[in-house]
Amino acid sequence: MQDNKRVTVLVAVICLAPFVFCLIERQVLRALGGGQKMPGLYPGTQMVRPTGPMILCHPSGLRLRVGHATGPPTIVISRGVQLHLLDLLGLEPIRPRWPET
Repeated sequence: MQDNKRVTVLVAVICLAPFVFCLIERQVLRALGGGQKMPGLYPGTQMVRPTGPMILCHPSGLRLRVGHATGPPTIVISRGVQLHLLDLLGLEPIRPRWPET
């Protein structure tokens, strides 16, 4: 019985992953508007249509700087395309998502 539950959960995760990719890609394409292409996803100035894996590749380089008693945690952005993607997704990298203590 335990094995059936594990298989069911595995199938659910496998089905949800492409769905999440599609939702992220859809949000970015809607935010881009009619052009639906953006620079910076590939080296150089080539304009390409963003895909889910391509979008998720760039935020992987983001780093979280731990906060101290005098300041909140901050996200260190090393490339402009990261900030642009966060903006297109409607995420604010400056404000943390957890309540202040």
